[in-house]
Amino acid sequence: MAARKETCEFKTEIKQLMDIIINSLYSSREVFLRELISNASDALDKLRFKAQTDPSIMGQDTDLKIRLIPDKENRTLTVSDNGIGMTWDEVVENIGTIAKSGTSAFLKAVEQARKQDTILSPELIGQFGVGFYSAFIVADRVTLITRAAGSDTAVKWESDGQGGYTIEETEKEGRGTDVILHLRETGEDEEDFTDQWVLRDVVKRHSDFVAYPIVMDMEVEEPIPEKERVLDKDGKPVGPTTRKVVKEETLNSMKAIWTRDPREVTEEEYKEFYTHISRDWNEPLVWLHKKFEGVTEYSVLLYIPSVAPFDLFNPEGRFGINLYCRKVFIMDDCRELIPEYLRFVKGVIDAPDINLNVSREILQQDRLVAAIRKNVTKQILKLLADLDDEKYDKFYREFAPVLKTGVHTDGANRDRIAELLRYRTTKSGDKMVSLQQYVDNMKEGQEYIYYITGENLKALANSPHLELLKEKDFEVLLMTDPIDEWVVESLPEYKGKKLRSAEKGDLGIEDAESKDAKGFEDLFKFMREVLDEKVKEVRLSARLRNSVACLTGDMWDMSAYMEKILKASGQKVPENKRVLEVNPEHPLMKRVKALYDGNRGSERLKEYCWLVYDMAVISEGGKIDDPSRFNRLVGELARAESQDACKAEKAEAAA
Repeated sequence: MAARKETCEFKTEIKQLMDIIINSLYSSREVFLRELISNASDALDKLRFKAQTDPSIMGQDTDLKIRLIPDKENRTLTVSDNGIGMTWDEVVENIGTIAKSGTSAFLKAVEQARKQDTILSPELIGQFGVGFYSAFIVADRVTLITRAAGSDTAVKWESDGQGGYTIEETEKEGRGTDVILHLRETGEDEEDFTDQWVLRDVVKRHSDFVAYPIVMDMEVEEPIPEKERVLDKDGKPVGPTTRKVVKEETLNSMKAIWTRDPREVTEEEYKEFYTHISRDWNEPLVWLHKKFEGVTEYSVLLYIPSVAPFDLFNPEGRFGINLYCRKVFIMDDCRELIPEYLRFVKGVIDAPDINLNVSREILQQDRLVAAIRKNVTKQILKLLADLDDEKYDKFYREFAPVLKTGVHTDGANRDRIAELLRYRTTKSGDKMVSLQQYVDNMKEGQEYIYYITGENLKALANSPHLELLKEKDFEVLLMTDPIDEWVVESLPEYKGKKLRSAEKGDLGIEDAESKDAKGFEDLFKFMREVLDEKVKEVRLSARLRNSVACLTGDMWDMSAYMEKILKASGQKVPENKRVLEVNPEHPLMKRVKALYDGNRGSERLKEYCWLVYDMAVISEGGKIDDPSRFNRLVGELARAESQDACKAEKAEAAA
């Protein structure tokens, strides 16, 4: 039977992706080797993990390694591993189509970088999981030969990176994968990746911490043993005293950096290891390296990134924690060891007492895992709390929305997370303040921490809801993240000071409630009837000083911002009529009152009721139902004011 063979076309997005990688990242050519070595390391990890439950899968080939084979004469470089290998279907899935979410996300990130006129950086490749295609930075043709562990058949995949690829059955001795790069000719100032010393240097800088030996046959000179030397009659050596031999040399240190004493690890080593495990070329913001001792022992080396990953808000995004047991890799994407609101943390946790055959289901119920999670969470929150202002501001800009979810989801650490919250306020300008700073700045007689939620910072800072609070010189937190709605729901107080919405319920200020609605009761009832489809009550406002009206809610009502968030997410929201609060001292309300007292049946009176409502909607950044009516009525008011002013001037002149 003839061997199976197919020729396939690349999808359009793959062509785009490779064109970008080849042409835009050409200045970072060596990145390809880091990516191919990382892929080989992943294949070895998968084999070793599978061998925990099926030792026979190793066979006699138990010496796991990654081999580099440069060939100057044929201009090729082979990256070979004896890992898990791939079947035909896996090659098509992982190499032939690369139809993962990373592809579209990569293209989107590239487009964003171009719009901002920023340089495309090598970290894009590893971050978006398209590392295999970085081979085409240096190769005009790539051949992949792989044989899955336990399979008798190998698969050959080959492409020139242009229109498509071929895939066929072939033969290969032993399991694993060989990636053969047919290298382009190099320019005068470019590295030659068939040069052993170039390869040694690249591996040392980018892959030194890979857990498996990265080996290469090196030609070295060694002394010829005395017993093999040719001597003259006087016993002196004749001919050369050294000879060239080929030896297998390990290029990386394979240092399990997390097992070392932190005092012995340099800052550069920490940064290099971060790049290795995260595939992020941005320097980490800070790291935690610690050995926990007690009933159980475990070591952690965890990093806080300086830049948020592209999939931070993707529910399917990966967690950055790798679980080890005595330096043996167990699993990555370990969600059981860290809460979701800290999913941006990357690094290693090595727990010697973890069962090597542990499954994710067992992890969820394991007491040791629960203890590790509890302690690690506290340590990370402490690490963040101890950052200086500059570093913490950088962290908060990148990760605040994710961190804030912990207030709602982690009751045990709610107070610790509350200490980490930062907000702009009506007094802070561009600076963000902590809740502790807010409490320290509270005015004498101020009982509550006031806040207001919404999506536009400027609109919130100028909201009519804040007029009385500003008059009292009370500071107000301006909350613009959607998650802040859940923060205030789960954080009723801080340091004994209750949080109070500036938009809902009363403000809890004694003299604010002393205004008298006498004379307006009937008008408010009339306005309520006219605006029945929109409001549940019309009342005198204690908040307003300059504005004509604002929309509020009772203490336990849903805020306008929460309603908007839920509707935007496609959820059905029950009818949420709000309260229209009006300022009787405003000229517009005086005109409405005069109309009401003079002609309660006037259609114009009803239109003015809607005008008051529309102005309240606009003041909080909302959209009105009938803009043309609004414009017409505002125009009429302007004319009326002008006419009144003219009459007043004439009367004054006549007098």
